[in-house]
Amino acid sequence: MDTENILQQKLISKFNDLDDKIRIPRARRIFAEVTQEKFFEVFDFLVKELGFSHLCTITGLDEGEFLSFIYHLSAENGVVVNLKISVPKRKPIIKTVTPYFPGAESYEREVMDLLGAVVDSLPPGPRYPLPDSWPRGEFPLRKDWKPKTGA
Repeated sequence: MDTENILQQKLISKFNDLDDKIRIPRARRIFAEVTQEKFFEVFDFLVKELGFSHLCTITGLDEGEFLSFIYHLSAENGVVVNLKISVPKRKPIIKTVTPYFPGAESYEREVMDLLGAVVDSLPPGPRYPLPDSWPRGEFPLRKDWKPKTGA
């Protein structure tokens, strides 16, 4: 059995509700979707038990009524797990992963600025990547966002 399938089986044996939520599209890539309630339990297991020691980035997506966040974690063996959670767009609250990866702060500030996520427990800090003069409540990566035009 290859590494990806072994990891998949370890995840399923620990979290049996992930049975139909994990896919392996190609070598060294695993995609898993978890509920917001299970996110930290699965994230913690990936980092502490399965050796996913590097957060590559966090991708934010506007999927209509939901905002989704994909945490791309890699291990020394080159396998990348893409762990996805979705939250309602009307209440897009996620918890910070900076206790695991302090460098995640930049990625979390990016999803705050560009998609309007609320990152619970992230300490106050500068905006990123938008300038301080960018209007509050304007999230340019949301599908329903329209730039204001001066007419």
